[in-house]
Amino acid sequence: MNIFRRADYKSEVTQFIDTLKVAKPTLEAEQRQGRELLWDKKIDRTAVKAYGEARVAQKPYVYQTSEK
Repeated sequence: MNIFRRADYKSEVTQFIDTLKVAKPTLEAEQRQGRELLWDKKIDRTAVKAYGEARVAQKPYVYQTSEK
């Protein structure tokens, strides 16, 4: 045994998360579903390309009227 080894330390936050996972085993699956709902979207790359090509360049000063 190493003389410099410390006892295993777990912070209060880690202990809380561990007890939460034990109390609610479906927590991680629910988190994944929420992530899929908000962030993991399938991107239509052809539509994104079309949007980029259809974009009109903005004037340097938006509120200036065009003089002819």
